[in-house]
Amino acid sequence: MTAVILFVILWFLTGKWIRDGELPKADGSAKYAIVFGAKVNGDVPSLSLLYRMEAALEYARRYPDVTLIASGGKGEDEWISEAETIYHYLIKNGISPDRVIREDQSTSTYENIYFSSKFLPEDEGHITLISSDYHLARAQIVANRLGFKTDVVTAETPAIVKAQLFARERIALLYTVLLE
Repeated sequence: MTAVILFVILWFLTGKWIRDGELPKADGSAKYAIVFGAKVNGDVPSLSLLYRMEAALEYARRYPDVTLIASGGKGEDEWISEAETIYHYLIKNGISPDRVIREDQSTSTYENIYFSSKFLPEDEGHITLISSDYHLARAQIVANRLGFKTDVVTAETPAIVKAQLFARERIALLYTVLLE
């Protein structure tokens, strides 16, 4: 019975953290925004990555002074890196290539932020995070631990995978908070 109660408490707690991760909303005040990669099927972006790229494109159009860092490595079954996929999408849709930096070595949320931070000026302490709604809480925790103030741009999670990804993220969020 205690295990069930603990599970229910953790389920609701992590759900609240995930919802809270969608704040504060980005307003263009950060000079750099990290666009988090997601699965690429061969050279075709997954629906999750497509939604993230669409959110990044809309944000880039609204705030033309923001530099985007396309972040994500290349999985074994991916023909091109997630960063390259993001880069090509943004350029194809009218964003100037000099506004998009490619970080193509990362394989985790921590690495996305850590490796992307190497492209920032040393004194840059504020970044925008662009990712799926379920992922932003954990991304903010990692970025804050690395010394960054953050705001966010939320990409919706595709309905077909929403339950699965939100459940998985609850576990990842607990791991990040408790063990990393």
